[in-house]
Amino acid sequence: MYAVIEIKGKQFRVSEGDTLSLPRCAAEAGAKLTPDRVLLIGGDEVKVGTPEVKGAKVDLTVVEHTRGPKIRGFKYKAKINYKRAWGHRDDLTVVRVEKIKA
Repeated sequence: MYAVIEIKGKQFRVSEGDTLSLPRCAAEAGAKLTPDRVLLIGGDEVKVGTPEVKGAKVDLTVVEHTRGPKIRGFKYKAKINYKRAWGHRDDLTVVRVEKIKA
């Protein structure tokens, strides 16, 4: 069984036991989360929501807070001594899917 969920405007396809990285959530490690919306439940029978599946629920547990990979950017213009470099790392929350209830 799998589900398509929406959290903070991003969609994820999840199954029971999966771990995934979400944008930073304000929850401590070990806390329970529920996604904003459950858009689809799949398995033997597929249930597609309009826009959400009624009565569907996905239980998530926060594993840890971490940071994503470093992203480097660079601008350069020839012959005018213009160079700009920057870096960025996203704050992420790692969660584990405990149960999908249809």
